[in-house]
Amino acid sequence: MELAVKERVAFGGKVNALRREGLIPAELYGHGIPNVHLSVSAREFAKTYAAAGENTVVTLDLGSEKRPAIIHHVDRHYLSGAPTHVDFYQVRMDEKITAHVPIDFIGDSVAVREKGAVINRSMTEIEVEALPNDLPHHLTVDLALLDDLDKTIYVRDIAVPRGVTFLVEGDTAVATATAPRVEEETVAPAADVSTVKVEAEEKVAERAAGKAEAEGEKK
Repeated sequence: MELAVKERVAFGGKVNALRREGLIPAELYGHGIPNVHLSVSAREFAKTYAAAGENTVVTLDLGSEKRPAIIHHVDRHYLSGAPTHVDFYQVRMDEKITAHVPIDFIGDSVAVREKGAVINRSMTEIEVEALPNDLPHHLTVDLALLDDLDKTIYVRDIAVPRGVTFLVEGDTAVATATAPRVEEETVAPAADVSTVKVEAEEKVAERAAGKAEAEGEKK
């Protein structure tokens, strides 16, 4: 997978002009190599990023040379979400690197279908170590393993691709089928009508006594 890039000389506030031209400012760096300031077509980058993500090697075509790299980080506009800056990390094909590989959840859970369970996903990606060409694009987790309430899928249950080392403990939970939450019904306490009745009778007696006293004064 190749992505055409160009070296850039625009910095600071001048990079806004690049963005108006449909380009994204970028940086290429790596272990033991000098940084290279780049620009890349926003349209072409979007296609490449959708296919490669941040854990697949992309060959950067600088015209005079080609360099293997992974998309290390993408800054985005806080409102539109459009990429505003990209960091590429140049790799050596004979040197292992670490990367976060996304988890692809597939299948249906019997616990959900038959017992109304709720699936709690504890992880969405796993940190791994591998040679650049051995990095998987994603890791698959089959939710069909969750066939009962309180069942859990752990990292150790995920098939490890050849040449890949997981950098997460095997007993780390990935997804769990939990019982559905039951809303507790609250019942308002019954009013003590006897107290209300006594208070009402006392009020009537007070009014009657006041009325008799007033009539006695008139006489």
